Amino acid sequence: MTSEQSRKTEQAFADMRLESGVIYVVATPIGNLDDMTIRAVNVLKSVGIIAAEDTRQTRILLSHFGIGDKRLVSLHEHNESERVEELLQLTADGETLALVSDAGTPLVSDPGTLLVQAAWKAGVRLIPVVGPSALTALLSVSPFGANAVRFAGFLPTKPGPRKEAIVEMGCSDGAVIFFEAPRRIVETLRVIAEVFPDRALLVGRELTKMHEEILLGTAHELLPSIEAEHRGEFVCLVSGANDGKNGNQHRKEITRRQLIDVLGKDLPPRSLARVIARLFDVPSREVYRELTGGSADE
Repeated sequence: MTSEQSRKTEQAFADMRLESGVIYVVATPIGNLDDMTIRAVNVLKSVGIIAAEDTRQTRILLSHFGIGDKRLVSLHEHNESERVEELLQLTADGETLALVSDAGTPLVSDPGTLLVQAAWKAGVRLIPVVGPSALTALLSVSPFGANAVRFAGFLPTKPGPRKEAIVEMGCSDGAVIFFEAPRRIVETLRVIAEVFPDRALLVGRELTKMHEEILLGTAHELLPSIEAEHRGEFVCLVSGANDGKNGNQHRKEITRRQLIDVLGKDLPPRSLARVIARLFDVPSREVYRELTGGSADE
């Protein structure tokens, strides 16, 4: 595209008239500000109100792109239920609203779900303004393919439920992608290494930022690097159990006894019995008796 064509494209976006009474769901950079799209900039310039996860963070973004004099309304996990009615009333009054998170695409493990659900019920039009996402960034360089991938969000914070989620995730036929916090990434990889030592992982740290790092290998192979540097934001992709093979490959990788040894320290017998019953397609009462040596009714 020539500079003249680029100028005309930018001018066309700048001159566009946004629809009134709608909500634009706008993706913002996850690190590198150059990833902000022209359309996203011009939508934020044109809307009357911006609902932001953190208004301070959004003001920095707006300032970088020369966008000023905007009414910002905070919308985060602690106030979203109270703010929804107010924001929908603004759209009913003809205001045009943009929804943004601190980084990336709203609703993808970020606030905004309650607002979007209420907007659908109220008949308010929602318009996605696509852009950066750590999920698609990692999937675009995945050697596992991206045709059948399950998104698991953030794993549970407590050790027992997190181990349970990892076991179920590892038994999935397709690949699973999830976010992990820096304070938990090492322990998460240790659990994966314990339960699925041969499973391949793709781990992205600080994607699009100055210290971006993308690592491929088993959990055992990746642990030294992650233990040495686990600051930043992580997104992880675990390859599928079958990985192109036929049959119940995951049952060859881990036995019921291994599961009991791994999860028994963190889960009570009834919870552990339910997990094993789901994964091995057996009655939970049978597993419970195996765990306790007694009756499921005891």
